[in-house]
Amino acid sequence: MDSSADPASPDVRLVRECRAGDENAWAALIQKYKRLIYSIPIRRGFSPADCGDIFQSVVADLLTNIDTLRDPQALPAWLIQVTMSRCRQFHTQQARESPVEEAGLPEKSDDSMAAPDELLLAVVREQALRNAVMAAPPRCRRLIEMLFFENVPRSYPEIAETLGLAIGSIGFIRRRCLDGLRKRLLEAGF
Repeated sequence: MDSSADPASPDVRLVRECRAGDENAWAALIQKYKRLIYSIPIRRGFSPADCGDIFQSVVADLLTNIDTLRDPQALPAWLIQVTMSRCRQFHTQQARESPVEEAGLPEKSDDSMAAPDELLLAVVREQALRNAVMAAPPRCRRLIEMLFFENVPRSYPEIAETLGLAIGSIGFIRRRCLDGLRKRLLEAGF
């Protein structure tokens, strides 16, 4: 492990626990980075099934190579690099097996995809947001999740019923929760 790595960093802790064989740590690590891994083949135009195959390949690489990862804080960059490599390999393999029209291969060029630095910045920002939401008081965290993170945001009556609040107080509580979230994000340098 890199001597400059912050031992309190969530990635350092997760990698250490994964190396020790903690299955919950593996689940947490995959959960944390699954969007990053999936976003790369999606941006390159691969089908959902192909994205799943690429994801599985990257996770297998992570499982195989976690003990040789020198700097756990560089994990997002490593995942981006491996995923991009797997996308290129998958594309090359598909091109050999059948023509582009029949294989349904992506027609996007490598130029249309965000640079690795941009993807790394995006994952760092997403993690900062996730950390700030998780640091919120439980009622605020749940309210923020229901309003902004669910595929179909809930209505105020549904939120009021779930959280045991008066419908008229949700706007005020939402504002207070978002102000707290904004403060935590600013403190984190977001």
